[in-house]
Amino acid sequence: MIRVADHLGIAREAMDRLILDVPDYPEAGVVFKDITPLLADHDGFHAAIVALADAGRDESGAVVVDKVLGMEARGFILAAPVALNLEAGFVPVRKAGKLPRECLSESYSLEYGEATLEMHADAVSPGDRVLLVDDVLATGGTIAATRRLVESAGGVVVGAAVLMELGFLSGRDAFDDVACTALAVI
Repeated sequence: MIRVADHLGIAREAMDRLILDVPDYPEAGVVFKDITPLLADHDGFHAAIVALADAGRDESGAVVVDKVLGMEARGFILAAPVALNLEAGFVPVRKAGKLPRECLSESYSLEYGEATLEMHADAVSPGDRVLLVDDVLATGGTIAATRRLVESAGGVVVGAAVLMELGFLSGRDAFDDVACTALAVI
């Protein structure tokens, strides 16, 4: 059986090999991190999911979360299998206007503009322990806004997990009292 630490090593190796830089996307000056080759690689994708899910466990390996939230859009791809790995519920956090029922909304700034996130008003119950999962931690705005959504519903964010952190942007400062696991810091 492969241990979590082994999955982290496999995930990091696969990320180094497979994640591609796309310059000037979605606008000039931004370097987009294309994770689709990682997603297409079974072993790398599996290792990344197991390593991300470790952020939802305590030191003994016991699951400490009730829900896993994934932020649109690439966060969905990662958070849903993390939720399955943890035997927890999955909640999509969408861009404004994409969910069909009553929503909670939170606007925020991101590295190249502004956005509004929404989740269904009943998606997180008071007291739910929540893990936030996304692909990239940049300025921290997306995670901070999602945290505010969770807290407005009465939930508690116990941690965040991302594939990669753009360390030069100091995104953790936006939510510095929440533990954040990054599989790689670039």
